[in-house]
Amino acid sequence: MPQPYPKEFRDDVVRVARNREPGQELKEIAADFGISELCLANWMKTADVEDGISPGTIAAENAELREARKRIRLLEQENEVLRRAAAYLSQANLPKMIYPLVRELAADGIPVAVTCRVLKIARQPYYRWLADPVTAADLDHAYRANALFNAHRDDPEFGYRFLLDEAAAAGRPMAARTAWRICSANKWWSSFGKKRGAKNCRSGPPVHEDLVERNFTADAPNMLWLMDITEYHTGEGKLYLCAVKDVFSNRIVGYSIDSRMKARLAVDALASAAARRSAAGDQVAGCIVHSDRGSQFRSRKFVHALGTHAMVGSMGRVGACGDNAAMESFFALLQKNVLDRRPWATRGELRIAIVTWIERTYHRRRRQNRLSRLTPIEYEAIMTTPATQAA
Repeated sequence: MPQPYPKEFRDDVVRVARNREPGQELKEIAADFGISELCLANWMKTADVEDGISPGTIAAENAELREARKRIRLLEQENEVLRRAAAYLSQANLPKMIYPLVRELAADGIPVAVTCRVLKIARQPYYRWLADPVTAADLDHAYRANALFNAHRDDPEFGYRFLLDEAAAAGRPMAARTAWRICSANKWWSSFGKKRGAKNCRSGPPVHEDLVERNFTADAPNMLWLMDITEYHTGEGKLYLCAVKDVFSNRIVGYSIDSRMKARLAVDALASAAARRSAAGDQVAGCIVHSDRGSQFRSRKFVHALGTHAMVGSMGRVGACGDNAAMESFFALLQKNVLDRRPWATRGELRIAIVTWIERTYHRRRRQNRLSRLTPIEYEAIMTTPATQAA
């Protein structure tokens, strides 16, 4: 099933449609963005409801309703855990373990995390018990870990020596070395402990190796994407644009625009590109995503996003603009055709201009020599059709 278009893309299309010139039809705008007229009409109808122009239920209310139902379901699960635990603990000849109850509740559909939170037990010992037969030593270790965990939860400022005393008072005595080993393995440190790690350390190696080496060519779509971030000045402040370019056709397959330059800007641009390609029926797994060494592309959020889409990361060298020259040339073209044309009073005004130029002019009207004097949309349509028919 095709994935829906990203919300940022839909909002941009609606903005362009609302600010269209007199006499311009929705059919023309829909064609510029590569969507159907009915799809654009539905997006505008939804936007009118969310903005209060038309009556209806907005997405925020639906989200609140879903959240309330989720909370009710969670409360029902917690009540069921307490009811079953009371009955379980009141049985005669009860074994000295509560893990079987956790397993029974999991079989009835109650998550282990919910049960452990309600019963105030650690999940790690339970999963170890579930995976392997529990020996006497493992069981004793689990009880010691629970005793130390309970003491650490009650007094986070206690070190392992104080936790040892608390565990002994709770009926779980152990050697100081044993307490240290358990606390170290679970990272139960005192909140007043000394910070670990040296200051002023030199930055480590890049997150990814340079897999492109300035060879900006690709034999098929979704083989090599380029990413970069640029900024533009308006009367309200700076506006940041993160774009994703497919080297095969020079098409901007995704972008994200925001007033702040955070890791989320790069993550949203990548998600937008993956969603738009998936909506068109293309596969993006295995695609190489090349960028510079900006902090946004080195962040854990962006690296996690690459793994989520099964993509491969690549990075150029520090201070070497030529390692991402193909993306820099696009931003230079955008600077000349949009930003330098006139001053921009608001971020919203500039955003509409950027989106309109990318989707209408650059994709569908600007012919490129490298593409045999075709536009990116025409080049993809011509070059991918034979491959599709052959497959």
